[in-house]
Amino acid sequence: MTTFDKREQGFEAKFAHDEELMFKATARSNKLLGLWAAGQLELTGDAAASYATALVTASLENRSVDETLRKVSDDLAGKGILPEQVAQKMRECLHQALAQLEALPSDQR
Repeated sequence: MTTFDKREQGFEAKFAHDEELMFKATARSNKLLGLWAAGQLELTGDAAASYATALVTASLENRSVDETLRKVSDDLAGKGILPEQVAQKMRECLHQALAQLEALPSDQR
């Protein structure tokens, strides 16, 4: 194996790792956002968990970040929460999710 082949293999492994990390972070972030939104909607217990899980499931079914933002914003519009506030919370949740994943041992990520 040449140095070029080893380098290419390294780049491919890093790309795969980064993609997997982002997938996990997005799912975790959507769950955090869903739990926050459920709290704003005054949902508790199983209803809150179901809302958060539905948000994660929907995002895994090819829902874009914009569609997730729109769905949560629409759900919270009646509570007087602006889309900008939801977008800010979404960014906070993503940062929190990444921090949580990075804090895990590498074999648990």
